[in-house]
Amino acid sequence: MTSGQATVPAPARPAADPGTGRDAILRAARRAFTQRPYAEVTIRGIAADAGVSPSLVVKHFGRKEELFNTVADFGPAAAELFDAPLGVLGRHMVVTLVRRRRELQSDPLLRVVFSLGNRDERSLLRDRFQEQVTDALAARLPGRERALRAELIAGHLLGLGATLSLHRGGAGADAGPEHIADLYAPALQSLIDRP
Repeated sequence: MTSGQATVPAPARPAADPGTGRDAILRAARRAFTQRPYAEVTIRGIAADAGVSPSLVVKHFGRKEELFNTVADFGPAAAELFDAPLGVLGRHMVVTLVRRRRELQSDPLLRVVFSLGNRDERSLLRDRFQEQVTDALAARLPGRERALRAELIAGHLLGLGATLSLHRGGAGADAGPEHIADLYAPALQSLIDRP
């Protein structure tokens, strides 16, 4: 910096969970419902994992069934991921996924992977993912083989989330969302643009 130039600080980001515990509860609930059968999951266990009281879980989400329905809802994440023109959608999805992971300390889509191969209520996670993510994306795509391309794009997004989770302290942790998009988004965009 030369003399006379001032450094402008970045605007402060508001905390995602300003003391309410809501985000911690959601993270704990996602872990619980994707790793154990529904019948084994308790409000008390989720509260303990989140570091809050069971009454706070009930205050925010109501009964266990309502909390599960919130966890199984991919709609808001999909709406944010797909909120860009088709010509830049691949890049937007990558940047948005990486930023959301870093801001919320969790992946907006990855929880569906833990529901694979299980039969109980966790099958609802797979059904909702198919409807709210894969089918919604297929409806936006032009050209042929939209369903297959949407499945492959969803696979790329899940793979990116899994890689960033697996290598939490790796090179990806130091790379900015835009740089990751420079490297990763072209593969997604080629599937989006395919006639």
